[in-house]
Amino acid sequence: MSTPDHGHGHGQHDHPADADTHGQAMPQGHAHSALDEDHQVHDHGKHAGHSTAMFKNRFWVSLVLSIPVVFFSHMVGQLLGYHVPQFVGSAWIAPVLGTVIYFYGGAPFLKGGLTELRARQPGMMLLIAMAITVAFLASWVTSLGIGDLMLDFWWELALLVVIMLLGHWMEMRALGAASSALDALAELLPEEAEKIPDDGDVPVTVSIGELAVGDTVLVRSGARVPADGTLVQGTAEFDESMITGESRAVTRTVGERVVAGTVATDNTVRVRIEAVGADTALAGIQRMVADAQDSSSRAQALADRAAALLFWFALGAAVITAIVWTVIGQPTDAVTRTVTVLVIACPHALGLAIPLVIALSTERAAKAGLLIKDRMALERMRTIDVVLFDKTGTLTEGAHAVTGVAAAPGISEAELLAYAAAAEADSEHPVARAIVTAATHHAEAIRLGLRGTGFQAATGRGVKATVAGAEVLVGGPNMLRELALDTPEALTVDIRSWTDRGAGVLHVVKDRTVIGAIAVEDQVRPESRAAVAALHARGVKVAMITGDARQVAEAVARDLGIDEVFAEVLPQDKDTKVTELQSRGLSVAMVGDGVNDAPALARAEVGIAIGAGTDVAMESAGVVLAGNDPRAVLSMIELSHASYRKMVQNLVWATGYNVISVPLAAGVLAPIGFVLSPAVGAILMSASTIVVALNAQLLRRIDLDPARLAPPSTGDRRPAGQPAAVPAR
Repeated sequence: MSTPDHGHGHGQHDHPADADTHGQAMPQGHAHSALDEDHQVHDHGKHAGHSTAMFKNRFWVSLVLSIPVVFFSHMVGQLLGYHVPQFVGSAWIAPVLGTVIYFYGGAPFLKGGLTELRARQPGMMLLIAMAITVAFLASWVTSLGIGDLMLDFWWELALLVVIMLLGHWMEMRALGAASSALDALAELLPEEAEKIPDDGDVPVTVSIGELAVGDTVLVRSGARVPADGTLVQGTAEFDESMITGESRAVTRTVGERVVAGTVATDNTVRVRIEAVGADTALAGIQRMVADAQDSSSRAQALADRAAALLFWFALGAAVITAIVWTVIGQPTDAVTRTVTVLVIACPHALGLAIPLVIALSTERAAKAGLLIKDRMALERMRTIDVVLFDKTGTLTEGAHAVTGVAAAPGISEAELLAYAAAAEADSEHPVARAIVTAATHHAEAIRLGLRGTGFQAATGRGVKATVAGAEVLVGGPNMLRELALDTPEALTVDIRSWTDRGAGVLHVVKDRTVIGAIAVEDQVRPESRAAVAALHARGVKVAMITGDARQVAEAVARDLGIDEVFAEVLPQDKDTKVTELQSRGLSVAMVGDGVNDAPALARAEVGIAIGAGTDVAMESAGVVLAGNDPRAVLSMIELSHASYRKMVQNLVWATGYNVISVPLAAGVLAPIGFVLSPAVGAILMSASTIVVALNAQLLRRIDLDPARLAPPSTGDRRPAGQPAAVPAR
């Protein structure tokens, strides 16, 4: 007897459209192989070689040491109106602890400043290094009683180092590790493989690093393929979703190629190895991720650009101050004024302007279901011109559902569903689950109470069972061809409409008579239309990318009003499509969830992974959505605009303080009797820092509710129970 169009327990219907659902990657151990040869971390910018833990540890140590430094400062005592205790050695508390803070807490800034100086690219690090070094030298001159200078800046030095360490610690927490995506890719491989020796059939367990081209390995049901190769014995369905993004398992037979990291779902097979380590498809994806991450990591933070300008401003002001006061015959005041200018230029508020906004935005986003992993994603999202959505699991549900039932004359829809569900009841295939679910929601089908016995499944053909004494088969066109059966004329119109939009069509056969057909599709998410409409309202274009057939993809695009479609795209080409959009001068945000989306996510200006996606997709993205609601992209855009406004406001305030206070400290108003003292300058610096902190706190009031940002249109609402007339394979 002919066998149906399913697999063994997990059989596959042979649907006309390729699927694009991304399954979860399920790492099995930590693989250490030649794949790791491409695992290189590229550091750029002022934090090269730094870690979050380093800034954290130095912050806490410096904070503890700064408390006695500030308390024993006579300048602080005068400001706050208390008497500084004096005892043997008390005068050396601030100098000794301040020196420790300078060399230990200030080390990252001193090294960073030296690097910027050598590169002739002054920025935040050099500005901080200059300020703390001037404060350090001036304070030691004062502590040692050299000359007539009264420039006790130990407390200012300590607070500046502590505040800067806090700001950079917060910033580093928002960065994330650049190598996480590569680690996630490597974990798709098993640690060991079962190699078949040349002199026997008994497999020997070896590490995958020992495999060589030409070796034969045994891949058991449920196990991952250790390296790229060709099937030499057996037939099985392979779950390739973690590599290709296709939802349905693919039947592979002798002579066909299988890819490292994919899973044999139903049978044990033998594979001859043809590529190992860095030559595998998985390693190729890994290299693309590394290249894309490297190419998108060179942007400079806004604060760095402001710091570069402020550095030259402070340095120029200091030089002019020294020259003017020396020329007018007051060398002591020249030194005092110059040192005061350089110390007052310390970027307290500037150093916190960006990190505070990033930290609060990250916290606010997390409460809205957005995990921000890339510090530059906030800035870039507001400039996005086009959002490129992966289709399945993002714009669509990513799960099969029955969307059409057509019964042959003489049988009701309830009977058709009941027979099909009874035959499929013992199958674990997603399509079978969809049919059973549809039957359980149909009152008449439930009342029939049909049960199936003698369940059988065959890979790639269908299922067969005995229902109410009749032989019932459920499968696709292949099954009908094997049975030499034709589709009843009464069903052709419905079937044609289903296939035109890319739906999967299953035929139900009872005692060798076709009694009906069922359409199974992945439906568009109800939120997708609102998301697309809201993006259009903001002037943002929407594009979609998928491995599906063009007619399937275009049907989804028409239904949602999407501007541009990339269909039949191979996994390795998704990254290329992002580059193609960028070559037109467009700034791209990519939304996806599969391993095959990872290079595109990393290449885009902003990569957004949905929370149900694979680990590697989430690690490659700059933003991760905790849920599957595509409207959350609007939340990200709203947060981007709001956080950017706060960044600009804080930078204007922080730099504005310096622009005003530095000339005053230099003595531009000295002719009329006003000179900004170091103490008053310190108070203004503290006030500036407080203003910046309070302004950043206003981010907590932003409403990021997707339902408010992208409300559903009444015209888009479909009557309850009516299927979406779209494909989503």
